[in-house]
Amino acid sequence: MSKPRRPRRPIDGVLLLDKPQGITSNQALMRVRHFYQADKAGHTGSLDPLATGLLPVCLGEASKFTQYLLNADKVYVTRIRLGITTNTGDAEGEITSESVVPVLEDAAIEAVLAQFRGDIFQVPSMFSALKKDGRPLYELARKGIEIDRPARPVSVYRLTLLKVEGNEWTLEAHVSKGTYIRSLAEDIGKVLGCGAHVVMLRRLSLGPFELPEMVTLEQLEQTLAEGGPAAIDRLLLPPWAGLASWPRVELSENAAYYLRQGQPVRCPDAPENGEVLVFEQDGAFLGIGAMDDEGRVAPRRLIKSMAP
Repeated sequence: MSKPRRPRRPIDGVLLLDKPQGITSNQALMRVRHFYQADKAGHTGSLDPLATGLLPVCLGEASKFTQYLLNADKVYVTRIRLGITTNTGDAEGEITSESVVPVLEDAAIEAVLAQFRGDIFQVPSMFSALKKDGRPLYELARKGIEIDRPARPVSVYRLTLLKVEGNEWTLEAHVSKGTYIRSLAEDIGKVLGCGAHVVMLRRLSLGPFELPEMVTLEQLEQTLAEGGPAAIDRLLLPPWAGLASWPRVELSENAAYYLRQGQPVRCPDAPENGEVLVFEQDGAFLGIGAMDDEGRVAPRRLIKSMAP
C-alpha cells in the first residue's frame, strides 16, 4: 500500500540551491519542491546536467518573479580541454575531432582571451535550450538535425585565466544573459586551431546573488529530517530577494486596498518613473508596481497577501 501524499503548503520564498552535477535543473527543482511540499515552484535560468552551482529556486508567490532574473548577468568558473571537440561542446558529447595543442606562453594565452572580452557575437550551440518553432534545439540535435543559428550579440565583462594544467585551462567568466560557455570554449578552440570543449562548469553568481551561501540537496534533506518544515523554511530568502536593488514604495492600508483592486494610487515621495517594489507600511509585500508621471503607482505584478 502506497504512503499517503503529504499535502501541499503555501510556502513563499527563494532557495539558493547548489545544483549537483548529473541532473537537470528541472529535476533539481522538483526535488526542492518535494522537500518543501510547495504549491508552485520555478527556477531562474537552466544549468546543464554537467553544470553545478547557483540555481535560485522560487517557491510559491516568488515564482511570479523568475522572469526578472532571466536577464541577469552571471559569473561562471569553467575548465576547458584543448585539442578535442565534441558534438555537444562539453564532456557529455561524442568526440568529433582530436588535434595537437600548440605550446603557448602566457602572453599568447592572454592575446587569445582578449579576443573574447567585451561585446562579441556568438552562435548558440545546437545543444542549447533555444527554441525553433516551439521545439528546443537540443531535441533537434539529438535527432541529427542541424539548423542555421544566427550569431547573437553578447557581452563578456570579464574573462580571467585562473590555471593551466596540461591541455586544460580554468577560466572565470562574468557574462551577460544569453552567453553560452560551451560556445565560448568552442570559439577559443577554433582560434587556437585545435578545438576545445567544456569539462567542468560551475555558476558562482547570478544577478544580485553575488557569491552567496548555497544549500545542497543533501543539506536540505538533512535539515528537514532534523528540524522539520520550519527548519528548511528558515533557509528561504523573501520572494523579492532577486529584486532587492529596486526602489521601494510604501502604501497606507487604504491605498493598498485600492491597488489590490487594480487601481493606480498616489504614492508620496516615490520615484518618478519605472518599476518599483510595493509594500504596505506594516512591511507586507504587495508585489511590483509601475510609477507614472503623476506620482501614482499602478499594479504590475501583485501577489497574494503575505504576512510582513
